[in-house]
Amino acid sequence: MVFDRPASLSISVTELTKSYGNVFALSSVSIDVKAGEFLTLLGPSGSGKTTLLMAIAGFNRPDSGRICFGDTDVTLMPPHKREVGMVFQSYALFPHMSVFENVAFPLKLRKIAAQEKYEKVTEALKTVQLSDFAERHIDQLSGGQRQRVALARAFVFGPKILLMDEPLSALDKKLREEMQIELKQLHRKLGVTTVYVTHDQREALTMSDRIAVINDGEVAQVGTPRDIYNTPANSFVASFIGESSFIPLERDAKGGLVYRGTKIAAAPTSQSAKTYSLVVRPERLSLVPPKAKPLAGKLYFDGIITELVYQGENALVMLKMADNLTLTARMNTRAGDDVDSLVEGQQLTLSIDKNDIITIPDEAA
Repeated sequence: MVFDRPASLSISVTELTKSYGNVFALSSVSIDVKAGEFLTLLGPSGSGKTTLLMAIAGFNRPDSGRICFGDTDVTLMPPHKREVGMVFQSYALFPHMSVFENVAFPLKLRKIAAQEKYEKVTEALKTVQLSDFAERHIDQLSGGQRQRVALARAFVFGPKILLMDEPLSALDKKLREEMQIELKQLHRKLGVTTVYVTHDQREALTMSDRIAVINDGEVAQVGTPRDIYNTPANSFVASFIGESSFIPLERDAKGGLVYRGTKIAAAPTSQSAKTYSLVVRPERLSLVPPKAKPLAGKLYFDGIITELVYQGENALVMLKMADNLTLTARMNTRAGDDVDSLVEGQQLTLSIDKNDIITIPDEAA
């Protein structure tokens, strides 16, 4: 195969700080990316995720801290010497060049011989399924095709690290979801260490080996998609990754966490937080049939339906409880379920399996 799979490098970011005037874009950020890993920097606008990516790329010089690629300190190394592939949000393609010429540009800069350049570009276009588009100009391509050209250009010279700054944000929902799978498959094929920036939670959950949740210039949590979703570190992570309802918990005489007399969890080993909340994911709630007997291992919520929102395959059911808290459930609308019989103003009971319960410290938000 002409297009060789490059050896990947790990990335180590240690105590990185970057400020603009009195505003800290990054505050003592430390994170490690394993060689060959797909790590996503996920956070809202202004969280610092793009600042961190640009520091790794060399476009932002940090005020303090250290960045290493493998064993090499690159903190002060200029971008062109870091040999990373970069995919920008706008793709940054040359409109006056053909697809082939765009992809060949990094090889031209590196003075690669004509035959080798032809072979590498041909193989890269084959990898992104654009072999038949080599002679087309950029304005003749769809958004998804342009994105593939930008990807091919980023990896054609065999970088050991690939950085991507929200490359799918300009695509429509359907194409974006298709490209998420394509990018995941491409990463598996190339094996290159990849750092990906997005504010889209579902995109991060779909594509990543691990996710680093960034908020206010700090790392809120790092973990696998399953860990981040099922065991959020605090209320910010719980609310930003997926939908959640938050219910305050009380303490029993032994410090255990209790909801309306039902014990939820033993006393937390860390007593730094005085109060805790129950996090309820809407898809984990179930309708309880009228007159059904309570079951061990279930937690029950009673209330009045205040809103029903039909969403095609699902419906959102919003339940107002006696303590004036609102609980949101997502129910499947397939035939045989009871969602169609529900009406606003109806008394309803929902349940959740105790194994699906998440508790978080309130003061860690």
